[in-house]
Amino acid sequence: MTPPETTKTVRLALGRRQAAEALGISIETLSRLVKRKMIFPSVATRRPLFPVAELERFLRDTTVSINT
Repeated sequence: MTPPETTKTVRLALGRRQAAEALGISIETLSRLVKRKMIFPSVATRRPLFPVAELERFLRDTTVSINT
């Protein structure tokens, strides 16, 4: 008997709480970043969704290089 295949679902977008956790910030800070137009959620649904690509873009655009 072969074990059932386990498929991992890849999430393309995260809810507010999951997005904040992924960035290591509070939900309040995430809301401030949206208000400052630094992160752009998808508003296609009743609740904002944060595409993983958008979170990655935010990190890429706000990362500074430290010369050591």
